[in-house]
Amino acid sequence: MEAVANFHWKCKHTWRRSAKNTAWCLLGCAIGDFGTILFFQVTGIPWPVLAIMILAIINGLITSIILETIILLKQNFNFSQALKTALGMSFISMVSMEVAMNLTDYLLTGGAMLTWWVVPIMLAVGFVTPWPYNYWRLKKFNIACH
Repeated sequence: MEAVANFHWKCKHTWRRSAKNTAWCLLGCAIGDFGTILFFQVTGIPWPVLAIMILAIINGLITSIILETIILLKQNFNFSQALKTALGMSFISMVSMEVAMNLTDYLLTGGAMLTWWVVPIMLAVGFVTPWPYNYWRLKKFNIACH
């Protein structure tokens, strides 16, 4: 109960640490998400935009979990612990990030379209969306994915 009473949004150290955690998550999500969209963009396979975007979200989640598992393995977690931590600790963050990035893409380009100007916007929105949640988890519960 004490953690709840002492919670605040003013800790610069927690903002920096949660930003680092969010950036790792963003990197993992972006690899799968952008890779999927780029694949369909380059190959011209005629899939519906919604199907491509759903697949991009799923692939983004998978690559983020893989990247976070690898990071945790390098921090001397065993594989089972690393995978369980990657799946459990940041899944809400990853889902919100993926939905925000793909919604941004959809609103700006019509969806499933990577252009030189939309990628930075998608990344910025994808970073900002889960960052407060990641701060809250870290500050309130001292829970981080790495």
